Amino acid sequence: MQEVFTKSMARNIYYGGSAFFLLLFLALTLDTHQAWPARDNHQNITEQVAAGKRLWERNNCIGCHTLLGEGAYFAPELGNVYKRFGENKDAIKGFIKSRPVDGIPGRRSMPQFNFTDAELDEIVEFLKYTSEINTENWPPNIQG
Repeated sequence: MQEVFTKSMARNIYYGGSAFFLLLFLALTLDTHQAWPARDNHQNITEQVAAGKRLWERNNCIGCHTLLGEGAYFAPELGNVYKRFGENKDAIKGFIKSRPVDGIPGRRSMPQFNFTDAELDEIVEFLKYTSEINTENWPPNIQG
């Protein structure tokens, strides 16, 4: 083995390593794209789900909540809220309607958005849709 590390050797290591990691990146990207159709739950997108997503965005819910790990950490994760409430749509609607809870020192509270019954149905359908996405067990516990 040579005791001198030459520029030529360094260049070969650089190009070889770059080629290896580029191929690895491309292989992992291809694998991810092939796995999406089985995991994304796109077949359950309805107009009501899309309307619930628009309400979610319009009211900046992600400004306080996380959804599937994305968003702010001020309020609970909502990717599994449908399961957390035992798949009870009325319980979720009742919880949203009952906001805010004031008078408890040190407790954060959600504002009252005064959603109509139709809007509440849309939000709940959106949350139901997100709970059915295969997230590989994210969040790791039912509390979010």
